[in-house]
Amino acid sequence: MGMARKRKLRAMWRILKSVNIQTVIIVFLLILLIGSWKPSSSPYSTKKEGQHCPELPSVPVKNDPELLILIWTWPFGETFPLDTCHSLHGISGCKLTTDRNLYSQANALIIHHFDIMEDKGLLPKEPRPHHQRWVWFNLEPPLIIKNLNMMGNHINMTMTYRTDSDIPLPYGWLKTLKEPPRVDIPKKSKLVAWVVSKWYPGIRRTQYYEELKKHIHIDVYGKMHKKLSWEEFYSTIGQYKFYLAFENVNHKDYITEKLWENSFNTGAVPIVLGAPRENYEKFIPPDSFIHVDDFSSPQDLAAFLLELDKDDHRYRQYFNWRSSYEVVRNVGWDSHYCKACKVLHRSQGYQVIPDLAKWFI
Repeated sequence: MGMARKRKLRAMWRILKSVNIQTVIIVFLLILLIGSWKPSSSPYSTKKEGQHCPELPSVPVKNDPELLILIWTWPFGETFPLDTCHSLHGISGCKLTTDRNLYSQANALIIHHFDIMEDKGLLPKEPRPHHQRWVWFNLEPPLIIKNLNMMGNHINMTMTYRTDSDIPLPYGWLKTLKEPPRVDIPKKSKLVAWVVSKWYPGIRRTQYYEELKKHIHIDVYGKMHKKLSWEEFYSTIGQYKFYLAFENVNHKDYITEKLWENSFNTGAVPIVLGAPRENYEKFIPPDSFIHVDDFSSPQDLAAFLLELDKDDHRYRQYFNWRSSYEVVRNVGWDSHYCKACKVLHRSQGYQVIPDLAKWFI
């Protein structure tokens, strides 16, 4: 083999060797890149049935400190100020709007289910922006809510009264007091009261009341009963020793203003019917209320209430919790939407609720 040919072969080998090394390096870098890559636009994760999705660690908002939250409908048609997140609730970086022309720019869309549940056509018709998260907002129980399947797999976050919601909105809670206050029990001259706005004859609370009233006197107020103005509400119900805080359904964490406002904030001891006792005890002390399930029959409950009526010492024990806690009510539509913005700021990643009806009902 001639010297010229040998030199040519050596040169070709050096070129091939260089190319192979470069190829190996490129392939190695590609493997590293693929192994560490996570999609930024839609890293889907599934929310498991019955599992609480905890709030994720705080992260800075990507390239923009302000989130635009589009309120798709005024809840129940009720308007409220949209500029109170920072001034009233101390939550910054939030802009609430009802302007649907900003749909494509909104970081999140909050849908109040009650307002759209009769007509799927009320949902947005334009394609959803890839960066946008949809929040399902509902404070009503399954008895009231329908057509959950219409949401498909469009929902990314839940905002309800349930504690396992992404944005939990309980109707109320107890706040621990730093110093015990003086507990003044309103003067009582009457026994049992109930304020009921929606009368459902076939449900458990109505049936229980019908049996209970056979054994103890109950004053009933509401649209179909004695009239009671809002101005007279507290002074009237405060005269009663007991209040029927009867929910219209037995549903997880569905503990409404019937307990927090109508009973606790009027100074009447609540007699509760709805979720099991252990569910109530997630929110309030076990000696702050009377649960109907603790009695074998409405007649036994009536006998117990009549005993307490004659034993002031035992009755007053239902007020002991007030030396350690105060009632906080979750009121004001603006506070709900501002809290949603706060959680959206702190949440990273992306999830889909694959079956909203299965999760909620």
